Amino acid sequence: MTVPNMLTLSRVAIIPVFVVSMVMGWRVAALVLFSVASLTDMLDGYLARRMGQVTKFGKFMDPLADKLLVFAALVFFLAEGTMAAWVALLVLAREFIISSLRMVAASAGTVIAADWSGKVKTTVQIFCVIGILTPWHLTNFGHGIRLCDVASWLIAAVTLWSGTDYLIRYRKLLRENM
Repeated sequence: MTVPNMLTLSRVAIIPVFVVSMVMGWRVAALVLFSVASLTDMLDGYLARRMGQVTKFGKFMDPLADKLLVFAALVFFLAEGTMAAWVALLVLAREFIISSLRMVAASAGTVIAADWSGKVKTTVQIFCVIGILTPWHLTNFGHGIRLCDVASWLIAAVTLWSGTDYLIRYRKLLRENM
């Protein structure tokens, strides 16, 4: 097992501990855990490329670990009312649509790797989740706009943009396989 893959698996292992922290109301612990898990995401990709240890397992598991981590946070934000359901549904819908697009592409012999819009989406989602996990997430900026609202809107905007980018980029593939 490579070091990058061990880091990816450590991120997956952190998720249940993060969930327990959220259930117990230990928001600062959850913030630290989420931040550490997010750092392993940056580090595993860097090390995999630098050490020449890019694996099929890593290509599959790394983005899955990211999605599981973000989804775990979104579920709790929905439960506590710091995120609107439509934002979480948009994130979920984008992931299903792009995953389906990748399956269609794979059946046609094409691999759709993560591109820059997907990486930007993940980065923005992670930073926004961290913002919502901070003790200041309910800070009011005036007119009833809270930090968690701004973070949610950013998540929605970048998720919509990234999903649209993939669909436009691969529209020919979609047309050919419909």
